[in-house]
Amino acid sequence: MTMTREGNQFFLHFLLFVVLSSLCDCHPHFALHNASRAASNHTARNASRVAAEVAGYGDVAKQIIDLAVYGAARNRSYRRLADFTDTIGNRVSGSHNLEMAIKYMYNAMTQDGLDVHLEPVKIPHWVRGEESAEMTLPRAKSLAILGLGSSVGTPPEGIEAEVLVVECFEELKRRASEAVGKIVVFNQPFVSYGVTVAYRAFGASEAAKVGAVACLIRSITPFSINSPHTGWQDYQDGVKQIPAACITVEDAELMWRFAQRGQKTVVRLKMGAKTLPDADSFNTVAEIKGWEHPEQVVLLSGHLDSWDVGQGAMDDGGGAMISWEALSLIKDLGLRPRRTLRTVLWTGEEQGGVGARQYFDLHKVNLSNFDLVMESDLGTFTPLALQFTGSDAARKVMEEVVKLLAPINTTKLETGGEGTDISPWIEAGVPGASLHVEDSRYFWFHHSEGDTMTVQDPKDMSLCSALWATVAFVVADLQDMLQK
Repeated sequence: MTMTREGNQFFLHFLLFVVLSSLCDCHPHFALHNASRAASNHTARNASRVAAEVAGYGDVAKQIIDLAVYGAARNRSYRRLADFTDTIGNRVSGSHNLEMAIKYMYNAMTQDGLDVHLEPVKIPHWVRGEESAEMTLPRAKSLAILGLGSSVGTPPEGIEAEVLVVECFEELKRRASEAVGKIVVFNQPFVSYGVTVAYRAFGASEAAKVGAVACLIRSITPFSINSPHTGWQDYQDGVKQIPAACITVEDAELMWRFAQRGQKTVVRLKMGAKTLPDADSFNTVAEIKGWEHPEQVVLLSGHLDSWDVGQGAMDDGGGAMISWEALSLIKDLGLRPRRTLRTVLWTGEEQGGVGARQYFDLHKVNLSNFDLVMESDLGTFTPLALQFTGSDAARKVMEEVVKLLAPINTTKLETGGEGTDISPWIEAGVPGASLHVEDSRYFWFHHSEGDTMTVQDPKDMSLCSALWATVAFVVADLQDMLQK
């Protein structure tokens, strides 16, 4: 049988289709299926490789944990914290005490054999001055107060005025006409720190908008033994700045009860607070250089400044000490990771991460070289888990890393790595991790005179140090950086 030229071409095209179809399981979509299956197999093989690589650090992790929890370094981070806070005391931004704290840590970490340097920054300098408050009606009573950071002071003679007690911003708006010329007292219930802190941050400006002459905020805490808690507050642009202070839960509730009975309450408030020009300060940096990729960095951190009450032992002396201790443990074991381990003790955190933001601005040109950023700033109580923010691929690696913490029962990886000082890096896509501890008591003492060594436990700090050092070293020594 003979065929035309067109027929021959059709036949050849048909044969080609049959051959290609047979290679693709006789249907075009199977080619995509096979490609997807190949990719899946590659991902599985890669995950298996990473799991095996991380598991290979089991002996090293055990050495770090044994040294920190049971060995010669047992309780060392606690002793270091006690020596530091007992010697220096509290360390508010811009103060002489903060300068002394930075010098202390620079010398201590240098003597520890670490590579240490200081990086200059400018930080706020707010001074509390003398302050007092007294209820004069319906009876005389001294009120325990702490002026809020950035607050203006009162006139030298003070302010004496009737109070208006409200429980929320909405009630203040409803009763705006009653607030003119008065001291607004917020008696807001504690829901959570993240929610309730809005009253400390914005209460003064909201009160000023309705004509108040000063503002007293119920301390942001779920528990009180007549203890005021300070913190930073933010004046809104274009709104009159009025004095703002925190009072105790007990006094806020007392004035609320008077108000419910229809009794007039009058308070005399004096505050010598003022803001000075920004001060010179430093972020304190210590390193163990990586042997293969010294330009790549795993960063551990806590902040060195505190409020001007208590000892700043919990917030954030503990976080600073375990970030130093992590390097000490690795150095003591003679370990040196593939990448650089860098501890940064931030300055000016309590004023909104001021020192950390300047560090980010200086180093973000090398963003791609930051492998993981870690921050401890919610206490160093019993560790429960590691919190992590990063890509799915990075999370899978970290899930393997925390398995190495089985000896101290902290193998859980939670979502939501966070921290004021590392947030710029996380927002820029760098993986971030934070320490989750049993923190039910944290806000009992937070920003108060109660933040002292008495709330710290040496065993807990050793456990936190072991977790911090193990995670940091393993990530810094893996063959590949975490995927962003």
